[in-house]
Amino acid sequence: MTDKKNIININGTDYDPDTMTNEQKYIIRQIRDLTAQEERLNFQLDPVKVAKNAYTNALIQSLEQKDEFKTKEKASQ
Repeated sequence: MTDKKNIININGTDYDPDTMTNEQKYIIRQIRDLTAQEERLNFQLDPVKVAKNAYTNALIQSLEQKDEFKTKEKASQ
């Protein structure tokens, strides 16, 4: 009896890894490892994205304040 936890579904078809070739099992291990690496990299990238957005927003806010100052300066002349 096959353990349902080990079944791999690819394109709607269930596969039992116990019936796969060594090459297919190796490819599955590679895919799992790459997925784990991708998740770690995304975890590391998240704070970079947040910091980038914060700097972008700070620049936009700074530019808008400068534009407001110019508008007020022109109005008072």
